[in-house]
Amino acid sequence: MHSFIDIQRKLLPDLLTVMQKRYSILRNIGFMQPVGRRSLAVSLGLTERVLRSEVDFLKEQNLITANTVGMNLTTDGKNLLEDLEGLMREIKGIDVMELELKHRLGIQRVMIVPGDSEQSPMVKSELGKASAIRMKNLLGVENIIAVTGGSTMAAVAERLTPELSENKDLLFVPARGGIGEVVQNQANTICSNMAANTNAKHRVLYVPDQVSTDSYESLIKEPAIHEVLGLIQSASMVLHGIGDAITMAERRKTSPEDMKKIESGMAVGEAFGYYFNEEGDIVNKVLTIGLQLDDLARIPHVIAVAGGASKAKAIRAYLKKAPSSTILITDEGAAKMLLKG
Repeated sequence: MHSFIDIQRKLLPDLLTVMQKRYSILRNIGFMQPVGRRSLAVSLGLTERVLRSEVDFLKEQNLITANTVGMNLTTDGKNLLEDLEGLMREIKGIDVMELELKHRLGIQRVMIVPGDSEQSPMVKSELGKASAIRMKNLLGVENIIAVTGGSTMAAVAERLTPELSENKDLLFVPARGGIGEVVQNQANTICSNMAANTNAKHRVLYVPDQVSTDSYESLIKEPAIHEVLGLIQSASMVLHGIGDAITMAERRKTSPEDMKKIESGMAVGEAFGYYFNEEGDIVNKVLTIGLQLDDLARIPHVIAVAGGASKAKAIRAYLKKAPSSTILITDEGAAKMLLKG
């Protein structure tokens, strides 16, 4: 039997188009509020004339309010937006995409949020929200959570709340060193923000993102560093991003010799200091203090968070080496590209 959505698609396709457009408007207002019409039009890629008629309709339905400061969702608007989320997932076929990707990638689970994080900061925030929900479902009574750096992890930190630590003991630790990166995207900073937002504890690891062999041997013997490394090795959960190979290499100010290896090896993805080509082969490895790829197999919960259509190759490459217990949280832009591949 055809679902109601399938019947609507055949008989009233315009209805679904209008519904998706109005859902998108409500969703953007909810994220940006209070927001002016011009800013909202730019964010949605609509003309102000088209948006004006939609805004007038939503005001008539008591779903939004508008004043000199900007537009906001009403209580009815917030409730409707929550009710529409499940329906929009069905219309877009997101549940089906999640199952197909899970089997194709050979991992435990895939979670997809609507949109493309490279086109909208709201989608990156939604990745953070989805990560927070998944974390809450997986946490035990006592938890050590190892976290990598990056802008996506920073977005996750912003969506964590004290509710996450109710009746639970949480300790956030950096998965590896990160001094040298942009401060707000360093693992130490992100761990601190996650702890602050959840009323939990955190530890820091003040070591560079990459070190020489001599420095490595010396640093890991330091008592303070050795203690934090012990906590990292005892992690019950890892939360990490996946990077584009060349972008990460440039951000690390990689030496010409290593950059040549990365480029000649046709690396497309990076995680934990490892660079992968499209077949998932490791073409270069940065010496880092902290979690290594082999460590992930013994950690109960591994959550990879990455989105954006251009990240699809990096995500696919890394997941060929990732443990099968991995949970991928991504967006519609990356998911569609992964399915095309």
